[in-house]
Amino acid sequence: MRKILFVLLLTPVLATAQLRDSVRIKTDIYEVIYSEKLESPRWIQYTVLCPNGTASRAGMDFYTNDSVKTSSNEDYVKNEWDKGHMAPAADFNCDKTMLYKTFSYLNCALQNQYLNRGVWRMLEMQEREWAKQEPTTITINVMFDKTSYRLPTGATIPTGFLKTICLEKSGKKIKFYFPNMTPTKEKYTDYQIK
Repeated sequence: MRKILFVLLLTPVLATAQLRDSVRIKTDIYEVIYSEKLESPRWIQYTVLCPNGTASRAGMDFYTNDSVKTSSNEDYVKNEWDKGHMAPAADFNCDKTMLYKTFSYLNCALQNQYLNRGVWRMLEMQEREWAKQEPTTITINVMFDKTSYRLPTGATIPTGFLKTICLEKSGKKIKFYFPNMTPTKEKYTDYQIK
């Protein structure tokens, strides 16, 4: 009986210990380093493929991955956190198949709803404008620190997002840092850093 009780008590500890902190996954539209421990991407890189796409995202919702433990719908219920696409759906709306690939939780971070729907979205729109002129590659470092809060459902809230935009033809690199909170400035350019 003691052995059975010991195994039952130890099982959650072993399950947590087996979670990976850095799983690299390359899809045909983005590359991600995902942390099962944080249930969040740590890093993602993509090139805007469809700056003029028109595929509809109607009826699409995020889905989990069988081989990687990700966040899930429960992490986003009744709180201020949006399911923030890291590689934006609108950058890959050439067709429904490509668009659907952006709805993986591998491509999703807990993002302040006002950030996601405000200056972050405006910068994504600008990225598509740049991509109409030259190939545009974006790298996002999803930031965490000792104060990052883990939700009771398991996912960890990032402290911020470091976004580097590379305009391939001109060689120009533009960097932005967005704290993961309600924006205090109105323009995405206010978040540009050197």
